[in-house]
Amino acid sequence: MPGLDAEQSLAEFRELVTSAGGVVVAEISQNRARPDPATLIGSGKVEEIAGIAASTEADLVLFDHDLTPTQLRNLAGALPCRVLDRTQLILDIFARHARTREGQLQVELAQLQYLLPRLAGQGKSMSQLGGGIGTRGPGETKLETDRRQIQRRIDHLKGELESVRSVRKQQRQRREAVPVPTVALVGYTNAGKSTLFNCLTGAAVLQSARMFATLDPKLRAIELPSRRKVLLSDTVGFIRNLPHTLVTSFRATLEEVAQAEVLLHIRDASSTYGEEQKAQVEKVLGELEVLDKPRIEVLNKIDLLDAHEREGLRARTEASGEVAASARTGEGMEALLAAIDRALHTDPLLTAELWVPQQEGGVLAAIEAGMVVHTREYEGNLVRLTVSGPASLVGRLRKYRLRDE
Repeated sequence: MPGLDAEQSLAEFRELVTSAGGVVVAEISQNRARPDPATLIGSGKVEEIAGIAASTEADLVLFDHDLTPTQLRNLAGALPCRVLDRTQLILDIFARHARTREGQLQVELAQLQYLLPRLAGQGKSMSQLGGGIGTRGPGETKLETDRRQIQRRIDHLKGELESVRSVRKQQRQRREAVPVPTVALVGYTNAGKSTLFNCLTGAAVLQSARMFATLDPKLRAIELPSRRKVLLSDTVGFIRNLPHTLVTSFRATLEEVAQAEVLLHIRDASSTYGEEQKAQVEKVLGELEVLDKPRIEVLNKIDLLDAHEREGLRARTEASGEVAASARTGEGMEALLAAIDRALHTDPLLTAELWVPQQEGGVLAAIEAGMVVHTREYEGNLVRLTVSGPASLVGRLRKYRLRDE
């Protein structure tokens, strides 16, 4: 793959297999000038894999490549066990991690859309629900015998997901009635988004070193240094060659990204191929048409760097505006919250001078709760305050204002 050498690509694929619960018994790589149209790898390599699969008693052969329907059919006939390609493996991992009804609908839709043109030759691996890799399917039996049944199911799922989208739209409209902007976490899978989400919000979202541990979106409110409130959204991780069917099927979930005012691009500072991961995330953001949104790059996992690497990263972030952080230790969280504050345009910060009667306890409490108080002086029955806070709150206190600064 562009940007990754063969070993890095294989290591990432190995991690995918582990995330799916598989145990790798053999690894085979091949250099070819062009893919074989019939089997991707050529007849000689097919025979070699068949021998290895038989000797190791493997029950599954996985390809770090997408297979055409013809290739999948030919390989399934030539090998003594089931065959899955990269997209089918990722879909299986998504099926394992879907917890909400919405997530399950989206996974099933993506699986069926990918399966439909690949029905022929799937006799060994039709997706009755099971416990191994590639068996976390839609749960239909003999799908290859009834394309119309699959198409009807696809249409039904699309209708249910449209209902989900409608509910989400209503929820967003209710949220938009109160000016609380959304900040969405995006990034390569396993970059530490959920750990960062938990660190900022105090939530208990699943943290896991396995890929795609977070599938269903999470929303939590946090307070910024300016006392403004924002909603933080944790989303599914991206990966190189993320199946287009997934981007399409998960559009309802990824709408939180589209509606966010600011994106936090969480990157693994310890990764040896961080630039490639960044490019893949930006490719998906381009598909979602959100590349023009304000974006803060957060270089996470700096606790895994040695002193020399950390010093180099510190010099880099000072020049670039990136934020170096460790969600595990909490380092850099204050700088991150300040960066979010600066990036927000909704409900901008205003500085004002207020004169508030001391008997107005409710007003003074609202100021303390929602604004930063810079100075406070008492003159007779009045409290003279210099404050900065969101325009919406400053506007509600206009009768107490002297002037803006």
